Amino acid sequence: MPSILPYSKNPTFATRYIRPEKLFLFLEENYSDQITVIGHSVLGQPIYRMRLGNGKLKVLAWSQMHGNESTGTLAMLDLLHSLKENPGLQNELFKTLTLDFIWMLNPDGSAKWTRRNALDIDMNRDFLKVSSKEFAILKETATSGSYDYALNLHDQRTIFTTDGEYPATLSFLAPSVNVEREITEVRKKCMAVISRIYKSLQDDLPKQVARYSDEFYPTSTGDNFSKMGLPTILFEGGYYQEDYYRVHTRKYFTQALFEALKAISELKGSTDGWEAYLEIPLNKETHYDLIYRNVKLSLEYECILDIAVQYREMIQENEDEISFVPVVMEVGDVGNKKGWKEIDCTGKKFISARKFPKLDEPVDFRIE
Repeated sequence: MPSILPYSKNPTFATRYIRPEKLFLFLEENYSDQITVIGHSVLGQPIYRMRLGNGKLKVLAWSQMHGNESTGTLAMLDLLHSLKENPGLQNELFKTLTLDFIWMLNPDGSAKWTRRNALDIDMNRDFLKVSSKEFAILKETATSGSYDYALNLHDQRTIFTTDGEYPATLSFLAPSVNVEREITEVRKKCMAVISRIYKSLQDDLPKQVARYSDEFYPTSTGDNFSKMGLPTILFEGGYYQEDYYRVHTRKYFTQALFEALKAISELKGSTDGWEAYLEIPLNKETHYDLIYRNVKLSLEYECILDIAVQYREMIQENEDEISFVPVVMEVGDVGNKKGWKEIDCTGKKFISARKFPKLDEPVDFRIE
């Protein structure tokens, strides 16, 4: 098998935002023999599972547990499109594997571009109480399916880097199974797969792949699946330079998804090479989207400060793509952080209806 998947983007889905009805129609028109409705969301939307391959190794994967994290869904769409154009590669992969993929686990949140479901429950912290209808579907599928591996597909914020300079475009995690972060055989299986993904991306994505924090979360999905013996690998799609629509991230996520499946098919449960996982740099929380430096406010005393801004992602009614609203996140001395864009306001005027920026509110000022 080639080391890197020949990538081809699915032309039907060109935007980060995926309208659930559009995805459902696409699946029904193109993959009717491979999909099954395994349940419904709080608001009655279908949740589809696709089955690919008939190999002995069984993998469960799911996307959009958080509705505003669509890169995993897009990567799976692109993976299917890429494999369709490389049938030999597809046949070789799926003679060893059976992949069950749950599309858009949270269709209600996906429609509104929100993290939580229609009852405002964060499914990724619902393992113990199982308060969300949708998570119950995932948990039942995972616990009854005799799976060898699981892939938990997410997106992470633009705040993360690998080294304080390069963005963490992709991050991975072999989740902890206890507060001591013990490296168990289950974790080693995850680490071995992630190590292979990391190695395969070094030429195309140098310095931009990281490890997510392995702090143990008692109510989270990956930690508990791993704790019960199912090796569960966390994928996090992040920021690529000047790419807020995550076009580049989507490509690399697709390649990483392919590499994970390829590694699983080759390792067959082995932990060979797991140690290389520890060489992957840890996510560092170092950046804001934008920082205005040395802003002089029009006050009765000398007040010069920094203003840090993050873009809030939103979907407007009847729009086909998300929009970005700049929101004030910090004011004062922000010298300990960097901005993907920085504006030096020395000698310029702060112009606003009020005399100072308001935290957690959209930017309502300009600098001239």
